[in-house]
Amino acid sequence: MRIVVVHGRYRSAAPSGENRVVDQETSLLREAGHEVEAFERRSDDIGGWPVARQAMLPLLSVRNAAVRAELVERIRATRADVVHVHNTFPLLSASVLLACRDAGVPVVATVHNYKLLCASGDFYRAGRPCHECADGQVAPGLRHGCYRGSRAATLPVAAGLLVNRRAWQQLVAAYVLISSSQRTLLRGLGLPPDRVFVKPNFVRAPSGPRQPREHLVVHLGRLDEAKGIRLLMQGWERHLAARPGSRLRLVVAGSGPLEPEVRAWGASRPSVSVVGNLDPGAVAALLDRALVAVVPSAWEEVFGLVAIEAMAHGVAPVAPARGSFPELVRDGWDGALFAPGSADDLARVLAGVDRAPEHYLALGARARTTWARRFSPERNLTQLLTIYRFALDHPAGRQPDAPLVHTQVEPGTPLAGEG
Repeated sequence: MRIVVVHGRYRSAAPSGENRVVDQETSLLREAGHEVEAFERRSDDIGGWPVARQAMLPLLSVRNAAVRAELVERIRATRADVVHVHNTFPLLSASVLLACRDAGVPVVATVHNYKLLCASGDFYRAGRPCHECADGQVAPGLRHGCYRGSRAATLPVAAGLLVNRRAWQQLVAAYVLISSSQRTLLRGLGLPPDRVFVKPNFVRAPSGPRQPREHLVVHLGRLDEAKGIRLLMQGWERHLAARPGSRLRLVVAGSGPLEPEVRAWGASRPSVSVVGNLDPGAVAALLDRALVAVVPSAWEEVFGLVAIEAMAHGVAPVAPARGSFPELVRDGWDGALFAPGSADDLARVLAGVDRAPEHYLALGARARTTWARRFSPERNLTQLLTIYRFALDHPAGRQPDAPLVHTQVEPGTPLAGEG
């Protein structure tokens, strides 16, 4: 199959899970013998643009005629069977959908976040989840200045949501959502249900020798409010207060706007190490030593990629019972869930890790089995190709008289008519 993958790459200074997912999926397709052509724009390039061009970016994020023309040419040159669209903001825009219509090629669109309804893309505001725009309104986002904390910056984003909504509803052959919780929160978008698939992300099997497990908790992720790092710090403090003789140690890996605060906090606590960003090999080595990986997100994560990476390493994830995590983690079977936003309940789980490490080793072993069954590359490739075949067989938008049958790809659940 010939596939053009369309993606606007996020800045390299802030490691992106979406970039990683796109790269892994592209590699997986190529390894399976498919021809994959990348059509990309890079946010890193914006800083080198002339000032006048930078000033035009808000308008180009709504519609971009140059991108449309170039993508049509690329599709025709590669004789693509299908175009797989990922992130389009801000450098590509919904013009990529118009280009695919112009070229007569079906579109598969993976929706990685909440950006088609929410100006900030995360349904998170003022330190808590916010659903004011979940029904399709844009006025609340404008009122609050949800994009970069600015009403002026939010205005073109909101305009793009309104101008392009019909294109997103009508010009996509198959939508890939990455969790059922995301599907629920995006109902206000009005996507045709018969074309919506739920396909989780995947991670590859770890390579290299396993390390001996240590009495160790790890956190991997961006150090900002939405990712819950402050909640982790509070939970760790309460754990230490309740168990002053605890041998449990915490390693915090990652960077972000709260890194100075986190480093200052960790520097005064012998049980804590703050190590900054790590390369993939160092991340793997750290997970191989850990008992659990804490993913303390304050927002409703669309998909907890770090939790799945931990599972692949045989490490039990510890996460809040909201967003996608209850779909990914079976509490007490292959991981642990705590009450969202509760430092006390997180401390309770940490006390359990400290008191009964053998229980969490058993959870980790089952987590590895869960990864192999639900989140492996082989399973993901089967699901992705099923969606591509659907798009090829149903290239146009839903007809008015078409039945609205809910369609999804879930691990172990084939589509009607499939195996």
